[in-house]
Amino acid sequence: MSVSVPLSERALILAPLGRDSQIAQMILGEAGYGGVITRDLGGLCNELAPGAGLLLIAAEALNGPDLETLLLYLEQQPAWSDLPIVLLTHHGGTEQSPSSKLSKSLGNVTFLERPFHPATLVSLVSTALRGRRRQYEARDRLIDLSESERRLQSTLETLEQQVEERTAQLRHNEEALRQSQKMEAVGQLTGGIAHDFNNMLTGIIGSLELLRRRLARGRTDDLDSLIDLGVTSANRAAGLTHRLLAFSRRQSLDSKAVQMNTLVLSMGELLQRSLNESIRLDMQLDDNLWVAEADPNQLESALLNLVINARDAMPDGGKLKVATANQVLDPVFTEAYSNLEPGDYVVLSVSDSGCGMPQSVINRAFDPFFTTKPIGQGTGLGLSMIYGFSKQSGGHVSIDSEIDQGTTVKLYLPRFRGEELPDTPIDSQQSPDALDGETVLIVEDDPAVRVLVSAVLSELGYAFVEASDADGAVPILESAQRIDLLISDVGLPGMNGRQLAEIGRQHRPELKVLFITGYAEHAAVRGGFLDPGMQMITKPFTFDLLTAKVREMIKT
Repeated sequence: MSVSVPLSERALILAPLGRDSQIAQMILGEAGYGGVITRDLGGLCNELAPGAGLLLIAAEALNGPDLETLLLYLEQQPAWSDLPIVLLTHHGGTEQSPSSKLSKSLGNVTFLERPFHPATLVSLVSTALRGRRRQYEARDRLIDLSESERRLQSTLETLEQQVEERTAQLRHNEEALRQSQKMEAVGQLTGGIAHDFNNMLTGIIGSLELLRRRLARGRTDDLDSLIDLGVTSANRAAGLTHRLLAFSRRQSLDSKAVQMNTLVLSMGELLQRSLNESIRLDMQLDDNLWVAEADPNQLESALLNLVINARDAMPDGGKLKVATANQVLDPVFTEAYSNLEPGDYVVLSVSDSGCGMPQSVINRAFDPFFTTKPIGQGTGLGLSMIYGFSKQSGGHVSIDSEIDQGTTVKLYLPRFRGEELPDTPIDSQQSPDALDGETVLIVEDDPAVRVLVSAVLSELGYAFVEASDADGAVPILESAQRIDLLISDVGLPGMNGRQLAEIGRQHRPELKVLFITGYAEHAAVRGGFLDPGMQMITKPFTFDLLTAKVREMIKT
């Protein structure tokens, strides 16, 4: 009788002696179970590959040469499988066969003595197959779980890829937004510069044109007013470039020890004149104030700017307080600012009782050319200049403000740690005459500047030698030509002025050097740029300043 059953529920029968195989197959067939008779252990093992529900083996068949193959198969079963085995023995057969010794290796074994009753065989097979079905169900669940895990992993990989793509897109969008904001800021900056410079150039060009016309007509009256107009406009343009360099932290700073209380008190009269009569100036200066490290000229400019801003915030009058204090900034505070180090700082604060600022204005207060004042009443560079000055000095600036309550701006400058050196005043009344044939080497790539410096030196009575770049100056420095002072632009084409000075001092160790610069990134902090016997002045400079510096350096 042939019974169609799944491969996983077959009973594989191995009973090579007598008719046990046929009898067992017949009994199982009548009970609805499928049985497959195999000739030996090798055949049995081959039938195991596609699947089996149980093994029905006669004990004497375990003496075959392929026993190791069966035991290896049983040992290597997957975790879900525990193949049931019904082992046919003779009455008292445990002493006659090795099956009892193999029971541990065979695993899930049930013994059935021969001769056996058909009902007993069917009962054992039925129980074994029920357990086997549960094993296959466990296998299917494991397969489903594995498939679910694979699908989940695939989903996670897809999500991860989507997140990476989205992150890249957001990063691209953010970069595009930053670029857009940067271009907007550049546009605002360019527009502000163009507006102010065009006004100043109009004053310069217009006054020069009027001078030319009047001189051409022989009119020499009232020329001073036109000259004053041109000089005033030019000085305003110079001030604008200085404020721009301060904002960008590229101005040339002459940092030194500053007694801030002394500086504030010395400016008291100027500050008072800058205020309306309806504004009361109150100075609260710490008697035990530390010495600050800063460029005193830039600090004076910053204080004046803050006072003027405070005055404009109080059109109806009020109280303006200028205060100084010591403060220690801890890492919790400074970690939010990239260039700010923990330590001791001297604080200059300017407080007003004016209209105050909303947060939207505070957020943009340090932007260049941002101003809430009407057109013509402010460039919007004051606070941005103070911001750049504070950062370049290794300090910090903050704004606290409330609508109708007033505003406080605090400027933090690092405490001076070096040895204080007294400032040497420049005596601008020294004799203008060169007595000993002093000679100056002028190295400047701009012909107009070179001509003007040469003219000043000529009026002072100094001899001079000119070069337009370092390549032209080096042979002069290497020669026997007398050189008492080198005046060099910092930003020369090719080799810069600082490198030229180094070469000059290799041949002339005591060479004095006066640098002139309009913008020099590496000369932004003079303390790290100038060696002893070197000084610097910034373009545009007055002839009085150039004269004083030349006299001072040659005579010392």
